[in-house]
Amino acid sequence: MKKYHLIHKAALLAFSLIFSLSAFAQKKMESPRDSCSGKINKATITINYGSPSVKGRKIWGALVPYGQVWRTGANEATTFKTDHELMIEGKALPAGTYAFFAIPGETSWTIIFNKTANQWGAFNYAMKDDALRVEVKPKKSAAMNERLVYKMNKDGFSLSWENLEVPVGIK
Repeated sequence: MKKYHLIHKAALLAFSLIFSLSAFAQKKMESPRDSCSGKINKATITINYGSPSVKGRKIWGALVPYGQVWRTGANEATTFKTDHELMIEGKALPAGTYAFFAIPGETSWTIIFNKTANQWGAFNYAMKDDALRVEVKPKKSAAMNERLVYKMNKDGFSLSWENLEVPVGIK
């Protein structure tokens, strides 16, 4: 009888462990990684980012303050990769992989391509490592975007979140 109880307890423990691990593995990340890719002329572009949700919060000028470097996503810094040189808002960006940051403002944003691609957030951001900075104008988005999303289009790409869209022109 003792042997039966030990086997029963061991089986119950194993089942509990497997169930717990399975439940843990199925838990969704708060800001899951996402990416978008596309071609502009000969260049293949890939943007990899953490996609946070609004969750009823005020985003611009609150959660994401104006006038401060932002990682343009969640968790690890967003990365921007191109296999050919690009003209971004009229300025050259060599082929490579970059951390993609922004300094949001109410009427104008500074878009930053930083040479240190593998960073956690913007905590170790260093302006001296910037490969390119350009200015863009945000606009009201056509629809509310609960999740941060990047989209490629024939004119470049855009970042959309909450009620704002930030287009970045590429040639």
